[in-house]
Parts: sequence; structure tokens; C-alpha cells
Amino acid sequence: MIINSCAPAYVPNVINAPLLTNKGEVQISLHAGTSGFDPQAAYAITNHLGVMANASFMNSTSDTTDNYHKHGFMELGAGYFTNFGGRFKFETFAGYGAGKIEAYYENEQWDSFAKTDVSRYFIQPSLGITSKVVDFGISARFALVNMKQDIVSETALMIEPAATLKVGWDHIKAVAKVGFSAPVDKSITFNYQPLMISLGLQGNFGKVFQ
Repeated sequence: MIINSCAPAYVPNVINAPLLTNKGEVQISLHAGTSGFDPQAAYAITNHLGVMANASFMNSTSDTTDNYHKHGFMELGAGYFTNFGGRFKFETFAGYGAGKIEAYYENEQWDSFAKTDVSRYFIQPSLGITSKVVDFGISARFALVNMKQDIVSETALMIEPAATLKVGWDHIKAVAKVGFSAPVDKSITFNYQPLMISLGLQGNFGKVFQ
């Protein structure tokens, strides 16, 4: 979908919804999907305050044309989390990220090339439930995205809901995430990847299982 669009294209990274439980908990995960390769980490500083670091990298080329999309993106966030009703979790993270996009697209009528700087502020509430075997959460990321190429700049508010499923045992789980990304203002001029789909593996250390 990215290769078949005009350049540039905003590609939302995998939502990091750690659903932290206790002070000292560390999560490290690797994901692959529509945003490319996404490493993520989260750490609980206290029983209610956590931090996260996320990145996204892609180098996608077409098999039949010279079309390609490359990006590198990194972000940091901090937030509040709490447990209630036994296994239920609520958290809200906010943060900032920045990166670069390079893309080329050609067809029979025209060619398009772009080197774009992208920056983003986000706030992301999540609600979920955790156990030794299965974790499930629903998140809603609200992202203020700025795309800048040379002297041209455009900012848009993107709404990005997603669901996260983690299945495994204790400290190692397979992770599947699915969601979508859409602008509040449909008149934006930059392209965007509407789907967020990924599979990954997560390690969890220092968690006290309830």
C-alpha cells in the first residue's frame, strides 16, 4: 500500500501499550508489520509512573519498479498507570517523536520524489487486562503530526485506535496488534498509511504477577 501511494507518506509506528503493573517492571519488544521494523521498550519508575522509548525503521522497495519508501523514526514518552479490580489496567502516556522519510513513486504519467522531516506529539490512553498467559488491551493514540519538506509544512491531527493481544507464559509473549490511522481533517495533502498491523515478541522482566 505504501509503495503504491504518492510520496511522501506518513506511516504510523506500532502503538506501545505496555499495561505496566509494578515498580521495576521492564518490557522489551520487537515488531514487524506495516510500519517496518519497530523495537520498543517500557519501564516502570514507580508503581504509577512509567517511561517508554519507541523506534520505527523501513526500507521498502518495489519488485517491478524503482518505487521505494524509507523512514527512520524515534520517540520518547512518559505516563501514568494504575491497576484496579485485580487484573485490570489503565494507563495514559504522552510524548514526542521525530524522524525522516524518503520516498520515490513513478507511473506512466509522472514521477514523485520526497525527502521529508516528520515530527509528532501524542497522547495515548489504554485500558486492558493482564494475566500469566494472555494480555489484552485497547488504546487510542491522538497524534499531532507535522510533515515538512523544504519550506512547505503541514500539520494534522491523526486518530489511531488499536487493539493489542499478548499470548505466552510469564516473561515471554507473542504480540499481535491491529489498528488504523485517520486524519480529523480529510483535506490534508500528505498521504498516510491507514492500517497498523504487526506481529512481535515481548520480554517482560521484574513483573509481579497477580
